[in-house]
Amino acid sequence: MSELHLVALTTIGFLLFTSSSFGQANQSRLQHPSLELYPATLASRPDIPSPFVTGDGAEVLLAFTKGKRFAVVPVTVTDRPLQLTWNVLSGNQRQVDADDFPTLAKTGVHAEKELDTLKTITGKPISEITEIGRPGRASAAGFLAEDEDILSVLKGDNRYVARLRLTHTQMARPLFHVWNLILKDIELGRFGRVWDGFEHVLYDNRKIFVRAMGTKGFQESIFNDEIRGTCDIEIWRDLDANETAFLKARYAGLAPDRMQELIRKLSRLRVGEMQAYYIMRYGFYEGHTIWRADPIAVAFVFGLRSLEELEQAFPQRLHGALTEHLTPENMGRGRER
Repeated sequence: MSELHLVALTTIGFLLFTSSSFGQANQSRLQHPSLELYPATLASRPDIPSPFVTGDGAEVLLAFTKGKRFAVVPVTVTDRPLQLTWNVLSGNQRQVDADDFPTLAKTGVHAEKELDTLKTITGKPISEITEIGRPGRASAAGFLAEDEDILSVLKGDNRYVARLRLTHTQMARPLFHVWNLILKDIELGRFGRVWDGFEHVLYDNRKIFVRAMGTKGFQESIFNDEIRGTCDIEIWRDLDANETAFLKARYAGLAPDRMQELIRKLSRLRVGEMQAYYIMRYGFYEGHTIWRADPIAVAFVFGLRSLEELEQAFPQRLHGALTEHLTPENMGRGRER
């Protein structure tokens, strides 16, 4: 795995964890005296799953270091404010926008009838959010493709998540785990060496690799919230032999370049820390730009759904589901796609 470099020290600054749950999690001993938490390391793998919830409610991941040792890293999804210098990022990771999306807050998924009547999100008009979300406006790459709008993307991804029989809360959790893992190393003062000592982390018995870089500035949110982006994060895992054989058999008619595209989009994510907050608060994965946290890919990479389960949800349509834009026209073709 390539080393992860966090280079934007002037952007990230020093962490001010005024009421972070990470410090509390660091006091946990997992109800086992030999399992100390990171930065302590262990010679052998602890007999716990990853992720794992400890007896006192802390969430941890197992990481494997380049020194061939294991680390138990606290990554609790917290409802307590996390603040970076200059308020680059501050927020409740469990917060859902209940004012605009009451059903999302209650059930973890949207009710389309609420989306159909939505005029504003966080007090900002839908039309304005769509306009600033397109490429070349609030960001060069954009939060939406040129032919998508905020409501069509919310509807499309809500349908995808419903087909997977998951919730947006479940989808946001592993992305927060990765971000909190990065924050943990920053908290320990490894400002220029985040992930320098890690080879991979284990997630549902899968090796997950991460590479991240800081940015020279920060990305403003398209909503009226405090969320800002500071990192460029790549997350991926390798397909095993059975998964590769399954795709080649199931999609035998797919051209080689499209097969490679399918595998790439299925097994790799390029995100910032903003996406985890967006998914949790709004059920928003961003549109079809380089920053999309596609729900199908999130489910596959983190083991929320197996490849066979993804195929069952999208029979013979995985390539299309991962590449087709969620346009207003497409979303008007019925409640199921």
